[in-house]
Amino acid sequence: MSFEELLIAFVAYFFQLLSAAIFIRALLSWFPVGRDNPLVVFLDRVTEPVLAPLRRVIPPIGGAIDITPIVAILLLQFLSQILFDALR
Repeated sequence: MSFEELLIAFVAYFFQLLSAAIFIRALLSWFPVGRDNPLVVFLDRVTEPVLAPLRRVIPPIGGAIDITPIVAILLLQFLSQILFDALR
């Protein structure tokens, strides 16, 4: 396996894991899980650098529904495709 193939695989796994973390964080927000839960703390630390800048630009729908996880996952998919095309 060449270096370029390894880099593409790493980028693919990274974006998939980050997207999964954002998805799990969004799902957990629907359940009464404490903010001090170790899983919640870990997911907050991993995903907040992606979600925080989007929250400054995208207001909640109806003042209550946060769509930034959906936008973040779509952006990650878009960025991963751009990176794949650039690395090929």
